[in-house]
Amino acid sequence: MHERGSFVSPLLSGVFCQCRSEEYQGSDPGGGGGGRTLGSTLAAATSLSEHRHDESCDSPHHCPVCGGPEQEHHRLKVLFQILDVNRDGGICVNDLTIGLKKLGVHRTEHELMKIVKAGDKDLDGQLDFEEFVHYLRDHEKKLRLVFKSLDKKNDGHIDSQEIMQSLRDLGVHISEEQAEKILKSMDKNGTMTIDWNEWRDYHLLHPADNIPEIILHWKHSTIFDVGESLMVPDEFTAEEKKTGMWWRHLVAGGGAGAVSRTCTAPLDRLKVLMQVHASHTNTVGFTGGFAQMIREGGVRSLWRGNGINVLKIAPETAIKFMAYEQIKRLIGSNQETLGILERLVAGSLAGAIAQSSIYPMEVIKTRLALGRTGQYSGIMDCAKHILKKEGLKAFYKGYIPNMLGIIPYAGIDLAVYETLKNAWLQRFATDSADPGVFVLLACGTMSSTCGQLASYPLALVRTRMQAQASQEGSPQMTMTGLFRHIVRTEGAIGLYRGLAPNFMKVIPAVSISYVVYENLKITLGVQSRSQILLCR
Repeated sequence: MHERGSFVSPLLSGVFCQCRSEEYQGSDPGGGGGGRTLGSTLAAATSLSEHRHDESCDSPHHCPVCGGPEQEHHRLKVLFQILDVNRDGGICVNDLTIGLKKLGVHRTEHELMKIVKAGDKDLDGQLDFEEFVHYLRDHEKKLRLVFKSLDKKNDGHIDSQEIMQSLRDLGVHISEEQAEKILKSMDKNGTMTIDWNEWRDYHLLHPADNIPEIILHWKHSTIFDVGESLMVPDEFTAEEKKTGMWWRHLVAGGGAGAVSRTCTAPLDRLKVLMQVHASHTNTVGFTGGFAQMIREGGVRSLWRGNGINVLKIAPETAIKFMAYEQIKRLIGSNQETLGILERLVAGSLAGAIAQSSIYPMEVIKTRLALGRTGQYSGIMDCAKHILKKEGLKAFYKGYIPNMLGIIPYAGIDLAVYETLKNAWLQRFATDSADPGVFVLLACGTMSSTCGQLASYPLALVRTRMQAQASQEGSPQMTMTGLFRHIVRTEGAIGLYRGLAPNFMKVIPAVSISYVVYENLKITLGVQSRSQILLCR
């Protein structure tokens, strides 16, 4: 956390209309629509010398300065025209730079680019009036949620102790001196407390890259383990890296994944059997599949291949985390928190590096799951058999479809998760940005399910290629050849064999990994709320 200059210049700070500030005292910060609070900015911009409105108005509808909601559109239009320096009907980064300087506001080019990028729905590189209004209203609503989350006493003001407590709940520990510096950067009247107007004025036309983003960004991939490790990694703050909290999070996530995978291992093995053996002529159902496994090797055989599936969690997690941090530096980002597209690129590349490193373990897991009782004495015995009979390259069979599956899985999972999160914040978040356990689990389950559905045909082809040499008389096909063969002989539905048990394990896997993560987190001394992503 670093001290930053006040968002509002001395010229504007005295002109901001306070007619709504009383409304929040002990209740809702800003109340009403998000855009209405911009009236103060517009009033300032249109008549800086005419109004000095220091006391609260009795009603926003009769306020002589802000004019109430009926004047909202006009005031927004005036501010837009001030910022639209070249009068082309759109606000670009250059317009923002010049326009905000006129209002006494100075921001870096990177910060202004983030504003334009966040509000630019049609991707034309600038904000038209509709996009401008939508961005400000949406941003202010999120700021209200964060303010209410920080306002522990519910008195309409935030003090240094509340900032320290809120960040401590998130696992970010700061001193009282640091908290006071944060306060001073926003405190316009020298009271060493922040009211809603000061909070809004500081953050409104600034991308949320400090406290607001910490509160609003929920942890995702570290908590959930659905058997596939293709999600974009979570990010950690400099504070967490310095204090060692990051590795505690990863250890807790790895332990949760181990328990979750073990509990759902029978469904995972059934999925592999259905992917490889099920066809029009050989139907493998739930009851029949489980009965066949138990009849062939007893109840213990339901967990065949689970040992190496658990063992690969540690190296894959560690490699992915290290690769992700290095790729962040290579792509030239000097921000601790990346944008969604940058996270997707960095996360996908990190996932590809991690998968490449542990892929032989994936092949061994598939062979063990498909093996007969007594065929292999253990993991090392299986590896020796593969090396002796098929050579070293057998450990990378199915590698290409596996790599190709990373992008649709990670991309769709991330996009759906962010969409669901924003939809919840827009429609249902009224008193806090904390989603609660059920919302978190629902968003994680739905996003990972969508990601798996999109990449499932590639996962099935990967599994069949891994299993080819273990099947007597099975032709050795390429990825494209196997795709054509499956569609020709089984139809498009053949690409989704085993999808039912795969989906059946998602909800219990997410639930189990969450519960275990919470308990391990306490054991390891991690006191952050797991539903919040710790990043700035």
